[in-house]
Amino acid sequence: MSIKTPPAVRAKALGLHDSVLRLIDKPGPRYTSYPTADRFSSKVGPADYELALNQRARSGANASPVGAYVHVPFCESVCYYCACNKVVTRQHGRAQAYLDALGHEIRLHAQVLGYRTPISTLHLGGGTPTFLTDEELTRLMRMVREHFTFAQGAELAIEVDPRTVSDARLGHLSSLGFNRLSMGVQDFDPQVQQAIHRVQSPEQVEGLVRDARLLGYDSINLDLIYGLPLQNEASFARTLDQVTAIRPNRLALYAYAHLPKRFKPQRRLDETQLPTAAARLAMLGQAIEHLLGAGYVYIGMDHFALPDDELAVAKHQGRLHRNFQGYTTMSDVDLIGLGVSSIGRVGTRYVQNHKEVSAYQQAVAHGEFAVERGIRLTRDDLLRRSVIMALMCQGRVEFESIELAHLINFREAFGPELQTLTAWEEQGMLRLESDAIEVTDLGWYGVRAMAMVFDRHLASASSPATFSRIV
Repeated sequence: MSIKTPPAVRAKALGLHDSVLRLIDKPGPRYTSYPTADRFSSKVGPADYELALNQRARSGANASPVGAYVHVPFCESVCYYCACNKVVTRQHGRAQAYLDALGHEIRLHAQVLGYRTPISTLHLGGGTPTFLTDEELTRLMRMVREHFTFAQGAELAIEVDPRTVSDARLGHLSSLGFNRLSMGVQDFDPQVQQAIHRVQSPEQVEGLVRDARLLGYDSINLDLIYGLPLQNEASFARTLDQVTAIRPNRLALYAYAHLPKRFKPQRRLDETQLPTAAARLAMLGQAIEHLLGAGYVYIGMDHFALPDDELAVAKHQGRLHRNFQGYTTMSDVDLIGLGVSSIGRVGTRYVQNHKEVSAYQQAVAHGEFAVERGIRLTRDDLLRRSVIMALMCQGRVEFESIELAHLINFREAFGPELQTLTAWEEQGMLRLESDAIEVTDLGWYGVRAMAMVFDRHLASASSPATFSRIV
């Protein structure tokens, strides 16, 4: 018989004493960009974005690859934990008008950037991209290929709902060029699944993963969430056993962000069934212990991968990058955001499309980019982005590399930040060396909070945005 370790004891065993928790147990950004999307404003719009695209084209950079993200917002049913931009509908006819709009937007980009610009990475997210039929997905990929070209070795990834795909559909996706899959599991416990309105069996997911491997997919990712209603250590341990038995190439372990004022579906959850902060911490600790024990490499923050996966290799070689889809092996390229609410980055501008489908469709139908808001990065933004991304991806900031790239003296530019970090060093979260900042194994638990020390926008915000809790 196994003995259940109390949450407080498990936290202490991980080194997460009260003094450490005071540093990291707070809301904070995930830093898929810096500045973060809450800093975007309507001061940056379609004209700014078109100017950035034109500057890229005139510089001759159109011969170098871009990344592309396509947002498909439709879902047949709502998952109560969801915080994505989505449209819940069973009217599949809506997809045709949306594809028309995507076609207009793709064409607009090609007209400015130049036709046949190479794409190094394409990601279809949502919503549920597999809401689209095989014919609609074929049409979408045909539109992309008519205007762009895929670079050799390009990553083509798609998020699939295990409840809406079969082995035949996986085969069709493979024939379209997709070589990476991500499936939302969240939890395998039947009671938790009922509570969050997302029911799928381990056997269903395991069968799809097996079929995907037979079809030759390069990498398969499963998403898990801890902190959901009715979860506890015992039930989550069973989910972890089932997931590691399936053995996906990658795993994402997200903390549930309960923000019912922002996301209406979350209001359907019974808040009395949510785990306590101590229970959440215990589940995080057991998950990390379990996954490391099962042979996974801790990539950082909330991502794990098998040792031979490209993500683990890139982490080992210091080639890890981060974009709006999370950790990636792809270099820091310009990103084209397509579809409602999509975020892109070209040069020193971040932009986001309209969040309402009707506004998005109307804009592109009139031959305009659908940008609703964005931000122009200042010299200080670029400097701090380099520091934050080094922390998030390599776990190490080399002062000399930052100084050479931005022509500054690191200790003079970041004197107050380095002073703040002495408290982190005292708790064993990092090492302040003469020429670098090194994140320790313990420090990875709170690397988001560590990055916040360098976030000037966060420090100066008069009305801070609402972020999920770090732990």
